[in-house]
Amino acid sequence: MLLITPIVQEAINKFPNAKIDLFVKGNIASIVFENYKEVDKVIALPKQHFKNLGTYLMYWLHLKMEKYDLVINCVEYSSSGKLSTRFSRAKHKFYGTNFVEDSHEINIDEKNHIAKKTVYGLRTFLSKHGVTIENDNIPNLDLKLTANELKEGKEIVNKLTKNNKETITIFTYATGEKCYSKEWWNTFYELLKLNFPDYNIIEILPAEKVSNINYQAPSFYSKDLRQIGSIIANSKIFIGADSGMMHLASASQTKTIGLFCVTKVETYKPYGNGSLAIDTNKYELNNCIDIIRKSLLN
Repeated sequence: MLLITPIVQEAINKFPNAKIDLFVKGNIASIVFENYKEVDKVIALPKQHFKNLGTYLMYWLHLKMEKYDLVINCVEYSSSGKLSTRFSRAKHKFYGTNFVEDSHEINIDEKNHIAKKTVYGLRTFLSKHGVTIENDNIPNLDLKLTANELKEGKEIVNKLTKNNKETITIFTYATGEKCYSKEWWNTFYELLKLNFPDYNIIEILPAEKVSNINYQAPSFYSKDLRQIGSIIANSKIFIGADSGMMHLASASQTKTIGLFCVTKVETYKPYGNGSLAIDTNKYELNNCIDIIRKSLLN
């Protein structure tokens, strides 16, 4: 859901008077897009559709009953996305495959990024239908945190740190092979403390409530992703492996350092707000610290 915030923003920018419906699975979309006033309806399919077959079929029927000017399949490899796009009643349909592969103005990293390529594809699609396209930057991931949410996050950070130093937030977890070992994280954490003594370090805990640094740092846990985002937004920088939390940090408008060892950097790397990715297969830990130091100074 976080990774489709750029394409939703792009649609809003191109059609500022339009209303937008989201046809999604699960209940996260209503939370992520809570402050997108242009989003009119969130049609949320149940995650376990066989256990909620009646609701599942009802929402598909609801989609069929609506009539749209434009339907956008936000995830180009999604078979259900393509099916729902085909199933919908719309004057124009974009399946997420109209990419600008032959353009020399866009480098390969831009074309391959999971959040960016659908935006570029939509721009190509719209230009073929007579819509004037400006060569603007791709919108960043954006949770659109409110002033009150940011204030709450600052208060929580202050309670955790009890000082006025700036804060580094870390996330030591990830799924499967993306998760670095406890040994790796403990060594990395010691280097962070040694090299950045003037910063607080707060660990954001996952749903599993596990810590790969054995809870050595002040930690924060919440089921409320907007609250987690508000904590990260009140930090100078976020450091974590490729994960949903990394994208949440990016969507919180915080400089995000993504650590990559398995997944494709060009596809999932954080961007905007000075964010960057580190391929830890290519850099030693001390080199990673040097990159983080330069990022903190910028």
